Amino acid sequence: MYTLLSGLYKYVFQKDEFCVLILGLDNAGKTTFLEQTKTKFSKNYKGMNLSKITTTVGLNIGTIDVGKARLMFWDLGGQDELQSLWDKYYAESHGVIYVIDSTDEERLSESKEAFEKMISNEALEGVPLLVLANKQDVPVL
Repeated sequence: MYTLLSGLYKYVFQKDEFCVLILGLDNAGKTTFLEQTKTKFSKNYKGMNLSKITTTVGLNIGTIDVGKARLMFWDLGGQDELQSLWDKYYAESHGVIYVIDSTDEERLSESKEAFEKMISNEALEGVPLLVLANKQDVPVL
C-alpha cells in the first residue's frame, strides 16, 4: 500500500528534472549568467553580489523550477585543468550552454578549441546546445 501511495504522490507532485551544463573558458561569465538566471526565475532568490563572484573551482549548482519541470544548472569551472573533467558530466546532461567571452579576442581560438573538443564527444550527440556570446554590453577598449 505504501508503494502505491508513494508512487501516486511522486506522479502528482514530483517535477521532471533536467540537467543543463554551463561550460566555457574561465572568466567567460558562466557563474554570473547562472546567478542572473536564478534571480529572474526564482521568486524568493535575491541573488549574490555580482562583484563578489570569483573563479569557479569545481562546480556551482543552481536549481530553477519552471512549470512542471525542474532545471538543474551545473556551472563547471573553465580552467584548463578542469576542462578535462567536463566529459564526466555529459552523460547526465539534457542540454548544454556554452558561454563565450565576446570581448576577449585573444582567447577566442582557445575557446573554439574547447568547444570543438566538447561537441566532438559522442555522449553529447543529440543534446540541445546554446552558444551564448556573453559580455556584448561591455565596450571594447
